[in-house]
Amino acid sequence: MPFLSEAGWGDAKVLPLAGDASFRRYFRISDDQGRKAMLMHAPPPHEDPKPFIDMTGYLLENGFRAPSLYAAEPQQGFVLLEDFGDRRMREHVDAISHEEATIYRQAVETLVALGRAPVADVLPYDEAAYLRETALLTEWYLPAMGIDQDAGEYEALWKEALAPLYDSPAATVLRDYHAENIMLLDDGGQGLIDYQDALVGHPAYDLVSILQDARRDVAPSLEAAMLDHYRALAKPDYDFDLHYALLGAQRNAKIIGIFTRLWKRDGKARYLDFLPRMWGLLERDLAHPGLVPIRHWFDKNIAPELRTRSPLDIAA
Repeated sequence: MPFLSEAGWGDAKVLPLAGDASFRRYFRISDDQGRKAMLMHAPPPHEDPKPFIDMTGYLLENGFRAPSLYAAEPQQGFVLLEDFGDRRMREHVDAISHEEATIYRQAVETLVALGRAPVADVLPYDEAAYLRETALLTEWYLPAMGIDQDAGEYEALWKEALAPLYDSPAATVLRDYHAENIMLLDDGGQGLIDYQDALVGHPAYDLVSILQDARRDVAPSLEAAMLDHYRALAKPDYDFDLHYALLGAQRNAKIIGIFTRLWKRDGKARYLDFLPRMWGLLERDLAHPGLVPIRHWFDKNIAPELRTRSPLDIAA
């Protein structure tokens, strides 16, 4: 591979790794000198590695544990970076449950530090972005379930409900901060990956992402303990419980739409297996008194018994 040769890794072995929901591909690189690295291929025009490169620089400059960059060729979509190894937070806490609370506390502390750091030079997580994301549920999930609805009413309700979020302090939001995107390092640190879609938004968004994890059950007791830990450190001066519920409902509605799209458009039916968890999380968020209008819309348009069914059943 010319890119690896130019980067000084021409004789390295290249081992492909399992992919994710995007067009990005990852390869583990090693050579006879004992060096190891990770190769990311984010091929244009489907992907652009520049946001990842820029955010890596921001995180490293502000003292966060992002992978070091060894070489990059953005026009070809190649990035060679530090290999954080194989210890993902997800598998570790599943296997060694007595370390779960300690590891989650450390992840929460990273978010507190991120909220205090200067914000990155990225786009804002503004009203248009929130509404575009909530619309994924009406664009993909409802048609897949054979449900007709008034998308205008849905958008108007979200527009009003989300208004309190814009008075919060601004923070860099990694947007995909969860147990499968945090690596446990040999020095006791936690490595960050998959942050190329970062925006400047609400400081508690990533807290929702990790405590209401789409891919892993987080016990309500652990969620409550970590929320207490966050409050004690960050000392939010806004209605934290309301904002957390709003962010959770917005994110979980979005993910239900995204996972449906991954099945319907991209043929990745395995993501439908996550929908029961997402509905459980969404219903918990909608129980907050500040989300009554949104909850009423869901109850009117998506009957509780329908939420337990898979789009695959409807399509059959």
